[in-house]
Amino acid sequence: MNHSRKDLLHPVKRVVIKIGSGVLTKKEGLNLDIIQALCEDICHLMEERGLEIILVSSGAIASGIKKMGLSQRPQSISQQQAVAAIGQSSLMLAYEEAFKGYGRKVAQILVTRDDLTNRRRYLNTRNTIFTLLNWKVIPIVNENDTVVVDEIKFGDNDNLSAMMANLVGAHLVINLTNIDGLFDDDPRGNKDAHLIHLVEKVTGKIEKNACAIPGPLGRGGMESKVTAAKDVAICGIPTIIANGLKRNIISTIFEGKEEGTLFLPQLTPMRSRKHWIAFTKSPKGKIMIDRGAEDALVKKGKSLLPSGIVAVYGRFNIGNSVTIINREERTLAVGLVNYPSTDVEKILGLKSSEIEKTLGYKHDDEVVHKDNLVLMKNP
Repeated sequence: MNHSRKDLLHPVKRVVIKIGSGVLTKKEGLNLDIIQALCEDICHLMEERGLEIILVSSGAIASGIKKMGLSQRPQSISQQQAVAAIGQSSLMLAYEEAFKGYGRKVAQILVTRDDLTNRRRYLNTRNTIFTLLNWKVIPIVNENDTVVVDEIKFGDNDNLSAMMANLVGAHLVINLTNIDGLFDDDPRGNKDAHLIHLVEKVTGKIEKNACAIPGPLGRGGMESKVTAAKDVAICGIPTIIANGLKRNIISTIFEGKEEGTLFLPQLTPMRSRKHWIAFTKSPKGKIMIDRGAEDALVKKGKSLLPSGIVAVYGRFNIGNSVTIINREERTLAVGLVNYPSTDVEKILGLKSSEIEKTLGYKHDDEVVHKDNLVLMKNP
């Protein structure tokens, strides 16, 4: 197994490292010793292997909670935004001081899902990160908690790390948490739980093994880490979930040792743009289709025509992402629409040749073109 990991990691040059709140914080606030140790490990690998590192860092809210003397994470959005604003400066200062000791500079990048949903801003973000990497500066990415609201939040930084991996074309994601990886049961409640060292494919059984209970200061539990690993595997990127509290954990991983849980990548990766459609853009509505349209999409790889649509849910505009479901309400695909919801409601069930007569215009024959459609395969 060690040899296999070495083979997998040997060509890796660009790495997204996500560091969770359980690693970065302790009772008194930020765990400066751990931050120092991780930065030392990262700088050593950058020097030795020429790695490009993008950090996705939690810890702003947790740091703010500690600075304010709160006993738990606030429940309201405004309070979470406030403690994030208080904690973010301390978090970045800690990174800046730690990396400065090794002659490295850092850059803060705060994003919302809305930034990555917009294709132009998505590409601008990517260009900025590539410029920083070219300058040998370490981008430190976090969700912009001070302005984010429910409609545009990522949900947790595990999800954000998956989006960043696709954005920058990473070769590996390392997700550092405060336990050793994915177990077959919750190790906090079952001392006999066994660590799963290798996941070839994220199945329903694997997802059930993931514990959905987050730590007291973070948003994501093991469930969100496994979901993120599944998302990047589709893009052809492996993930290793490991214990960030272990000394030199990143170097140990690159030595090929069996640390944590390795999630293998999909052999035929999804193209970056389709991954963006499927996992980065937030769907604005749903389109229900009949059996004939389902067969055309799923079995024949065709576009979605108005004739196969039976119902429209929600409100969306041209270019928005929508979820496509069958009559049993099972999700079949995600795609970008060529017509707003009000017009799709008018042309559902009609032939493409009837679109212009009904609407007074016609952008396309298809409501969702196959090039802008991603099938969602269930394990």
